[in-house]
Amino acid sequence: MDSQGFAVGIADVEAAATRLEGQLVRTRLIESEALNARYDARILFKPECLQRTGSFKFRGAYNRISQFTPQERERGIVAFSSGNHAQGVASSARLFGIKAVIIMPSDAPQTKIANTRSYGAEVVLFDRYSESREAVAVPYIEERGMVLVPPYDDPSIMAGQGTIGLELIAEARERGLTLDDVFVPSGGGGLISGISVAVKAGSPQTRIWGVEPENFDDLRRSLIAGERVSNESGHRSICDAILTPQPGVLTFPINKHNLAGGIAVSDNAVRAAMRDAANYLKLIVEPGGCVALAALATGEVDIRGKTVAVVLSGGNVDLDIYGGLIAAA
Repeated sequence: MDSQGFAVGIADVEAAATRLEGQLVRTRLIESEALNARYDARILFKPECLQRTGSFKFRGAYNRISQFTPQERERGIVAFSSGNHAQGVASSARLFGIKAVIIMPSDAPQTKIANTRSYGAEVVLFDRYSESREAVAVPYIEERGMVLVPPYDDPSIMAGQGTIGLELIAEARERGLTLDDVFVPSGGGGLISGISVAVKAGSPQTRIWGVEPENFDDLRRSLIAGERVSNESGHRSICDAILTPQPGVLTFPINKHNLAGGIAVSDNAVRAAMRDAANYLKLIVEPGGCVALAALATGEVDIRGKTVAVVLSGGNVDLDIYGGLIAAA
């Protein structure tokens, strides 16, 4: 906890960076002259789709699991995830020789389910539209005594994801640049809360924007309301990685304090952004990982003449589905 009473402070993020040293892929910022010209801005992309396990989630999972006591390692891990946190936890658990059970929605991309199993984890499937993932996890926690590693509402998870913010500020400085705006995908808020702590510590004037799919914009609406609100049920989106019911208990106070606002994007805008990422950056980015790029096209934030960073948070998508989404764009 930091001096303001938030769950995570800059010292926590810096400690996470030390633990992660030597474990991460260094995802250097990249840019496209064509996209810079389209938006009349300097746009720096953070390609976490190239990170270990194909998304940013390895950072938080490794940071949390690396701090397990010997007794916790013996008990094993349970986690729930649509796929990216699953892979981050499974991969980190294997590195430490810890048993992992991952609870995943049955409609998660097959590549995410297969990859999670490939890291040695046991996968338990559930129906995200009729079952509670927390309820499915209860027997593993209460009866088997396994340690829950949550996807976002955990200080160590948030601090691990925040190392992206440290890297953003450090590399911008290397290039002699100051970031005006940072656009970040948001589900439960673990990624953006951690990034915001690091960015605000190093560049207080930088504005940070959370980006979500339409009808799943609980963070955007919560920021407007000043309190946590939930999404209405019955909606669907291609952005499986960031479909959460409401902001986290620990993440929201940080985001309320640090964020400039939220932006909601349509699935069509996400498809177009995925196509742009392929065309101009030569990157495969999954739908949820591409919402921050999609936000630029909304025009809700005027970035003309500014230097901005866009986090591409993951690239784990079934290739046959990816091809259809790109074609539909």
